[in-house]
Amino acid sequence: MIVVAVIAAVFLAAAAGMTLVRIVRGPSTLDRIVAMDVLLAITVCAIAAEAAYSRDATGLPILLGLSLLGAVGSVAVARFADPAARSGPGHQASRGSGTAAGGS
Repeated sequence: MIVVAVIAAVFLAAAAGMTLVRIVRGPSTLDRIVAMDVLLAITVCAIAAEAAYSRDATGLPILLGLSLLGAVGSVAVARFADPAARSGPGHQASRGSGTAAGGS
């Protein structure tokens, strides 16, 4: 069991290191934000692996909070990055109906 835990820790550390490189080097802000989301997912995996290894469930509320933070953060970034999402659903529908009527 110790061998599996060490291998998992090495893989998680390598993934975190590569993600930190992307955060530092990332050519755009969106790349850095996505890398932060990946780092949060790696952190959740590391906490879950530690909880499974130690058979202690005290880290589960932390996992739940971090998972919710990651999900809400991803939705917020997607909303920020997509210009069509910022204008709202009414803008998309009016633009779509105008092109269909004008093309006929």
